[in-house]
Amino acid sequence: MGMESTTIWMDGNLVPYEKATLHFMTPALHYGAAVFEGIRCYPTDAGPAIFRAREHAQRLLASAKVLGFPSLPWNADEIVQAFRDTVRANGFDGCYIRPLAYMAEGGWNLSTEGVRVSLGISTWKWDYFSAADAKQAGLKACVSSYTRHHPNATMTKAKISGNYANSILAKTECQRLGFDEAIMLDPQGYVAECTGENLFVVKKGRIRTAPDAGILEGITRDSIYALAKDAGYAVEEGQVSRDQLYVADEVFVSGTAAEVMGLSHIDHRAIGSGKAGPVTQVLQQAYSDAVRGKGRRSPEWLTYVS
Repeated sequence: MGMESTTIWMDGNLVPYEKATLHFMTPALHYGAAVFEGIRCYPTDAGPAIFRAREHAQRLLASAKVLGFPSLPWNADEIVQAFRDTVRANGFDGCYIRPLAYMAEGGWNLSTEGVRVSLGISTWKWDYFSAADAKQAGLKACVSSYTRHHPNATMTKAKISGNYANSILAKTECQRLGFDEAIMLDPQGYVAECTGENLFVVKKGRIRTAPDAGILEGITRDSIYALAKDAGYAVEEGQVSRDQLYVADEVFVSGTAAEVMGLSHIDHRAIGSGKAGPVTQVLQQAYSDAVRGKGRRSPEWLTYVS
């Protein structure tokens, strides 16, 4: 996957890609003391459009607050404008956007008191999971032996860089076993989420997902709530056991990179028909329309670059 671009936004300035560098002694590198977002910009008939840009900017600021960073010198509106400037500077029509607020100085005493925080924004081409056949066939997943973080061990509501060592361990384990994705259970043994996606279970036309207390409340997840309601489906939050996954009519995941993807098999058991089910397909299409400016929700969810 090529991640190159021509320009990266660094602390308010657009700089050439090759000059957007950090020193080895940047404390964020040593302690995972950074927060980030994953955002998509899509081509539309009216030009490139960023999906739910303001919500992502707000969550970035919220994550920084949860980690205990000093207030960033940019507000949500200014960060959204920086997204637009960075995409425009690189000439992309569709791309991935990665803002990262990181501990640039201080913090060697394992405290966020008195640290200096920097913000960078990069963009690159990324068509991950976009093939139509992959969306129809679905992904194969397994339940990882690694447990999702306890919400009092680290803050599960924030996209803290260091938290993702947990996801790396789980996904690497499952990929080495021949699966595409890992499902992580919470400390009580109930389904939490995947390594970078929220998870939904469909049974008898009803959609169920894990309670929000112990998971990252995905912005795509929130979008699924709205799209499902528009399509006439009821969505409820509640504990999901591992065996409920096996006997579900459908299981699908949602996330910025994955968008909406069905799980065809879990732990070598076919889920439903063994491919993306009808509810998943309805939501896939609704999501695709929304992000490309053709859906009912597009006007409220899209920020156009031009």
